[in-house]
Amino acid sequence: MVGRKAEEVKVTTITTEKKKISYFREVQNELKKVTWTAKGELIFCTKAVIIATFLFGFAIYLVDLAIGGVLNAANALFQVIFG
Repeated sequence: MVGRKAEEVKVTTITTEKKKISYFREVQNELKKVTWTAKGELIFCTKAVIIATFLFGFAIYLVDLAIGGVLNAANALFQVIFG
């Protein structure tokens, strides 16, 4: 029985190794089919994303300042009216 278990473990290990190798070969073949973005286009798109991120961040900052100013003004008015 012990010998049979050892054989089963070896067979399972070999099968697992073959599956791993097969998986990585398939991944490699699929990566060969991918159409990669040109370097110039990638740089342009990266710059566009960075600029858009800063612009949206700045816009959110300005809206936050405006809302904060309105709330501070409302608070001051409330303090004047109700002491």
